[in-house]
Amino acid sequence: MTKLISQYFFRGLITALPLGLTVYLFYIFLRWSETLAMQVMHPFIGDVYVPGMGLLFGVVGIFLLGFLVSQRCVGKLFSLVELPFTNLPVVKSIYSSLKDFADYFSPRRNEGVQQTVVALKMPGHELEMVGLVTRQNVDDLPTGFLPGDRVAVYLPMGYMIGGYTVFVPRAWVQPLDMTVEEAMRSSLFAWMSRTSNTDQPTSP
Repeated sequence: MTKLISQYFFRGLITALPLGLTVYLFYIFLRWSETLAMQVMHPFIGDVYVPGMGLLFGVVGIFLLGFLVSQRCVGKLFSLVELPFTNLPVVKSIYSSLKDFADYFSPRRNEGVQQTVVALKMPGHELEMVGLVTRQNVDDLPTGFLPGDRVAVYLPMGYMIGGYTVFVPRAWVQPLDMTVEEAMRSSLFAWMSRTSNTDQPTSP
């Protein structure tokens, strides 16, 4: 009986946790944007304030920020703002890692490079690993890497606690029909969530 209660409790916790975190983060963003909007708009509209203007203010602000940093001149100016974050020893490592991760999903990131989800399988082995192709060739890597038609594949670990980047022959990878966002979301919870294909019963 105790084991059954524990199972139900943790099952409920796992179900509620993603929703709770999403709502909490949205609440923090909404509260921050409402406070900022009230301070900015107060000189113009006084005490008259319509709830929800903060959310609109935040969405428009994010859109304008994305538009501005897409411009070449503003991008150069933004690089000056980044200087403290890219030169301090500890901050540099954290900021650079987060920025590189965000740039990987950026629509303007090396428009000629296609973000591909692949299944990595070594010849003679039935083991498959799902990863993301992060580099289509290794010609410009430092001396010491194996030559040939090879690609870099990032293998994310469950619950986003890290991952590995491996350099393998291109023949070892097979593209999968799924987006990068779907692969990362599935990897986040170790592929425990069922897809639409696995929900359908299979015929004997």
